[in-house]
Amino acid sequence: MSKQTAQEPDAPASPATPGFFRYFAAIFYDLMLVIALFFVATAVLLPFTQGEAIQAPILYPLYLFSCAFLFYAWFWTHGGQTLGLRAWKIRIISDESQTDISWKQAFIRYITAICTLLSLGLGLVWRFWQKDSKTWQDLSSKSSLVFTDDYVAKK
Repeated sequence: MSKQTAQEPDAPASPATPGFFRYFAAIFYDLMLVIALFFVATAVLLPFTQGEAIQAPILYPLYLFSCAFLFYAWFWTHGGQTLGLRAWKIRIISDESQTDISWKQAFIRYITAICTLLSLGLGLVWRFWQKDSKTWQDLSSKSSLVFTDDYVAKK
């Protein structure tokens, strides 16, 4: 399920990457949280529409995408874990610094995740063809998923 590789004989092994089903389970957990977030975000707007349905075919979806981005980006940049990632002991780290990803990386990761969703998950299964098991999100944002048990935070 997970791979552990070493770059050089004297170098320590890099942290193991989580398997596909563990990663998919974390995505499912986070999806449940984002759905709840959408309910709350919509409830915040209802007093402004007198309780009626929101009639903004462009602004309302952009509002929801922005709320979801803030949810994911905050957790990714502050600890590297959403609740779903924490439950499955997975963490997102930057490839360059081996610490939490930046807001720029989080934005790139989020936009790429939307592209993955629109391509019916092709970006997720891409990891089967990658030598280091990286998804489109990992490749585009220059980040990696690692097990929290194998990762020691650098402060």
